[in-house]
Amino acid sequence: MATKLTVPISEEQIRALKVGDQVLVSGVIFTGRDAAHKYMMESFIKGSCPDSEKELYEILKKELAGSVIYHCGPVVRKLDNGRYEFVAAGPTTSIREEPYQADVMGHFKVRAVIGKGGMRDKTLEGCRKHGGVYLHAIGGAATLIAESCKEVVDVYKLDFGVPEAFWKIRVEDFPCVVTMDSHGESLHDKIRADSEAKLQELLAG
Repeated sequence: MATKLTVPISEEQIRALKVGDQVLVSGVIFTGRDAAHKYMMESFIKGSCPDSEKELYEILKKELAGSVIYHCGPVVRKLDNGRYEFVAAGPTTSIREEPYQADVMGHFKVRAVIGKGGMRDKTLEGCRKHGGVYLHAIGGAATLIAESCKEVVDVYKLDFGVPEAFWKIRVEDFPCVVTMDSHGESLHDKIRADSEAKLQELLAG
């Protein structure tokens, strides 16, 4: 049975999850890819926040706490009323955010990251330290996942381009699997190790 997580998600709820658990995420979350993570690191975490960015910083600081960042470059349709909707919203490869993710999770108190392909040691340690998890979304199911995105609430930094902007969305029962937990376990590390062992076995044979 899947565990239902509703934003804001508590650290206690996250610490109770283990690799392999199925979860359904509901609430307001944010998309964020390469440009968004680089921007957060350079503007807010490493450097002093410029006056021109303080309003967005306060929004992100408040609303990312207990929430989720989704590695996604959506296909978006603008409606006649000026609002937006997601046409497709599949996960993008997460490893590109490895240099930033742990710092972003710690600074903004992000509880979960959704993506595909997994991440590495720095992010895994960040999950352990800050009480976070990595959630693997279903690759190749962009249209299906878009059905979980019930509303585009707002968008920030659209000048980064549609795929790279911060899209603030409301999701209902977004399906994922825990593949990196807050206890130092990573399904991705296990698969890599098993694959390497199998390769060495085949080469030796």
